[in-house]
Amino acid sequence: MLVNALPGGPVLRVDGSREISAELARTVSALCDEADSAGADYATLYVSGAPTPEAVAKVADVATVTKWERAVRRFERLRLPTLVAASGECGGTALDLLLAADVRVATPDLRLLLPFHEQGIWPGMATFRLTQQLGLAGARRMVLFGEPITAREALDRSLVDRVSTDPRRTLAAVARLLRRLSGPELAIRRQLAFDAEWMSFEDALGLHLAACDRSLRRTRLADGVTA
Repeated sequence: MLVNALPGGPVLRVDGSREISAELARTVSALCDEADSAGADYATLYVSGAPTPEAVAKVADVATVTKWERAVRRFERLRLPTLVAASGECGGTALDLLLAADVRVATPDLRLLLPFHEQGIWPGMATFRLTQQLGLAGARRMVLFGEPITAREALDRSLVDRVSTDPRRTLAAVARLLRRLSGPELAIRRQLAFDAEWMSFEDALGLHLAACDRSLRRTRLADGVTA
C-alpha cells in the first residue's frame, strides 16, 4: 500500500508474508513512477514478514515472477536514493526489496530469511543479491540451507546500515542528509559500483574518467567557471 509518511517522496509498506503477485509488482512499479516524478527526493519502504511454504507454492507462474523481478530491478536502479526500514522476520518480497535498497535500517528483532518450500530454498534473485553482497562463503549457509541472519549479523556483514528501535526517526534523519545528493549523480555512482563486480579495470577506466569529467564540469559550472 502506498502511504505518505516522510516528506520528500513516496512511501510503501510491503508484507513479505504474501506471495509474489502481479498486483504487488504493479504496486512497486507505481512507487517507482511516483519517485520518478518531479519533486521527489527519495523513495521509502517499510518491509516485514516472511512467507510460509504454502505462500511460496501459491505463486501463479514464472511470468508473474518475471514481472516481480523486473519491478524490483527498476526500484534498484531508480535515479534517486532508496530507503528501507525492515523489522521482525523479513523474507520473500520484503527481503528482495531490502537487498535492492541504498540505505537500510533494521529493528533489533530483524531476522532475514530466504523463502523455503518442499523443494528447498526459493531460487529467486535474492540468492543472487545475497551472494553478490556477501560473497559465496558469506552467503553459502543461507542460500543452501536457509540459515537466518539476525539484525546484529546483518549489521556486522553490511547487509543493513543501522539498527534502531525507532526506524522511522532514523530514516527521517538519513533523508535530511540525502537531500544534498543529486539523483542522477547518485545513480551514476551506484552503477559504477555495480559494474565493479564484473568489469575489468581497463573497461571500467573510461566510465570512471567520464564520471570524473562530469563531476568537474558540474563543480566549475556551480562556481561560475567556464574554462
